[in-house]
Formats: sequence, structure tokens, C-alpha cells
Amino acid sequence: MIREIEIKDGAQVERINRLAAKTPYEVWLSSGTMMLDARSLLGLFALVGKKAHVVAEDNVNPKEFSKLVAKMA
Repeated sequence: MIREIEIKDGAQVERINRLAAKTPYEVWLSSGTMMLDARSLLGLFALVGKKAHVVAEDNVNPKEFSKLVAKMA
């Protein structure tokens, strides 16, 4: 599953990291050629000011994933 968000600031990065750490599945963010584990706080700061794709495995419940992405945005 893939959804797009725009990462505006450091507070949003911290929120994304906190939410990803609570999920029972892996969450990744990709932008261009970069693919970062959303649980890795330092790496996420490279995405500030950019659009990124939130990525999770296909076996994740689509409604839960959509709610997670909405909280991240």
C-alpha cells in the first residue's frame, strides 16, 4: 500500500516516527531514490520540505493504513 504526504516540519517528522513505532507492521517513507524506515527518526529529517510516499505491506488493513496516514499528514 502506498499513500502520498507532504512533510512540512520537524514536528511532523516526530509525529510520523511516533506513530510508526506503535504499528505492528513496518512502515517506510520513500522519496525519489530514498527509502527510509519510518521508525528511524534521524533519517526522516532528510524528508522535511518534500513529498513522500508512505509504504506498507499489502497485507495491512486498508482502513487502518488510511487512518495512520491521515494522522501522519
